[in-house]
Amino acid sequence: MYEIEMDEMSDDFLPCWRAAGLHLSKQVDGGLQTWLRAHPYPPFLEHLSFRLGNQLFFVRVEDVDGHSIGPGNSEGHITAARYANGRACVLPMKKKVLGGTWLAGLPGWGLIDATTKKPIDPISFVTDEKIEMTQWEVQDMAVQIVRDYLEDEGFEMMSWQGNPEVDPAIWFVGKTKQPEWVIVRSTRFPANNAARPSNWQAIAAECAKLSHTGHFASVAIVSADQPFASADEEPVPLWRRHAMHVRFTGLE
Repeated sequence: MYEIEMDEMSDDFLPCWRAAGLHLSKQVDGGLQTWLRAHPYPPFLEHLSFRLGNQLFFVRVEDVDGHSIGPGNSEGHITAARYANGRACVLPMKKKVLGGTWLAGLPGWGLIDATTKKPIDPISFVTDEKIEMTQWEVQDMAVQIVRDYLEDEGFEMMSWQGNPEVDPAIWFVGKTKQPEWVIVRSTRFPANNAARPSNWQAIAAECAKLSHTGHFASVAIVSADQPFASADEEPVPLWRRHAMHVRFTGLE
């Protein structure tokens, strides 16, 4: 177990972050349809992330004048992109003196590669190649499924994250109006149930600082192309953008 930063997004950076998201969405006709991260709640690795075609992009938003500093750090941002087989980008933003509105500091998408510092056009990276989902992507998808379930049940979300190495994945306000947490585990066909972590008691002890009420959520995922013709058949890979079946029966 290790500590992760839970810094809140500051009030002065929030308008910059919002303007950055609107700017990116305007680069695609009809707006970006698949956001991976588009909320201002901790913990933070990237500030924004999205899928375009078969490619993932992880964005850190930066004020070119250095007055408003976003939460998290560039190391975590690049790490998230690497584990998800995505691209780490920086979006420089500049605040206009007159009116105080935020605009992208560069033309077009306004994105630069986090490592090379060269401008990039996300559309140029999209191909017809089949790309298998990483464990990071599968876990993030599982967390979204559980989060959507909790929201449909009327619970207020506190925070969530899809890093498979960080527990718990979700915090929410329970029926007693107190914080509760969820450990989420994902698994792929042929398994139909994910195992609980072996260090459950250690996680619970750490979470006890805020809450003694925890849950476990198992999310099993299989490709929609799986034939289910025999008991010992090879699993069809989980390709990005391709249809899948999900088994999630609620919280334990």
